[in-house]
Amino acid sequence: MNLLSPENLISLLSLSAMEIVLGIDNIVFIAILAQKVRPEQQAKVRQLGIGLALVMRLGLLATLSWIMNLTAPLFTVFGNELSGRDLVLLGGGLFLVAKATHEIFEKLEGDSHEAGSSAGGTASFGMTLGQILILDIVFSLDSVITAVGMAPQISIMVIAMVAAVVVMLIFAGRVSEFIMRHPSMKVLALSFLLLIGVLLVAEGLGQHVGKGYIYFAMGFSLLVELLNMRMRKSKRKASPVVLHNVPTNPTQRP
Repeated sequence: MNLLSPENLISLLSLSAMEIVLGIDNIVFIAILAQKVRPEQQAKVRQLGIGLALVMRLGLLATLSWIMNLTAPLFTVFGNELSGRDLVLLGGGLFLVAKATHEIFEKLEGDSHEAGSSAGGTASFGMTLGQILILDIVFSLDSVITAVGMAPQISIMVIAMVAAVVVMLIFAGRVSEFIMRHPSMKVLALSFLLLIGVLLVAEGLGQHVGKGYIYFAMGFSLLVELLNMRMRKSKRKASPVVLHNVPTNPTQRP
């Protein structure tokens, strides 16, 4: 009954909203990687990737004392104290930067490879799931530390994380299909992941950057791209079909 107190309900709603926002990065990353496997395996990859994210979060919650010890400094590099959490964020950020950069290059420059991979099927199921697992660990650690700071009870944290994962499961397929239909949106999504990777590296080096600024920039960029898509669609509908007269005499100029 204490869970239904006004304070706990407000904490639950706030944490659920925050977990959903933090899960956006996970959804985009999983949606892009899922397109690399065969079409019949893409839904399974998405579901397993999001399921692993929930397992990671709940597993980390079960080891809260260990999580808190991760924030203790281990050593100092160039005047910056690095903890276990910093090393995880730093490694995950560098992985995300490298992965996003590679995918952007492949999308823009790897025309021959892209032509063969647009329908999926170029990556193995296990390798793709392994890459998702790596980032699940990083995102889960960030998510759990945020939950510890916002919620007074573990039960509230568990409910909020389960609710966030359910939302991720519902929208992951739609996000993946939307990105697949619009190539420009895939580049934008990869740019988001690159930005998140830089943010994780900065966090790992002790440079705190407010996530609100990052998510505002992402939301603004998404809004601009959606408006551009709407304008391009309107122009295609409004463009008249022009028929050119073809001369019957080959020597006659039109």
